[in-house]
Amino acid sequence: MADLPIIRAGDALTPAEVYAIWKIRDAVFAVEQQCDEPDVDGIDLLPTCTHLWYADEAGPTSYLRTYVTDAGVRKVGRVATRSDSRGQGLSSRLLREVLDRWGDAEIRLGAQAYLHDWYAGFGFERCGENFLEAGIDHVPMRRAPGA
Repeated sequence: MADLPIIRAGDALTPAEVYAIWKIRDAVFAVEQQCDEPDVDGIDLLPTCTHLWYADEAGPTSYLRTYVTDAGVRKVGRVATRSDSRGQGLSSRLLREVLDRWGDAEIRLGAQAYLHDWYAGFGFERCGENFLEAGIDHVPMRRAPGA
């Protein structure tokens, strides 16, 4: 596995990359977590969406996306690591890459509630009440610019 993640803007993804990204997200969110909402939401192919992932010969091992909302706020989401690649710090490395690139601005995310403390370790703080998304308890979190 390479030390640097693969990074692509949504409008630069190849069809094979789109397929690989949706494959890892399907395995983690639809199959493992049994999410009850569609994954495809119209954001992935936008030029304001950036995809970051590590991969091996079987495809992406860990993945996340970040994008800028219509209101100009950067969000992080769809953080997923393949079950056979967990425990290697891959998601931490991807999130650190996001913070290195865009950490001088506010970043928001909806953390699965059990991951609150993990995101807090990167400087994210709760910024509202818990909410259900895809049938899973989430916590709204934000990271102040430069935190």
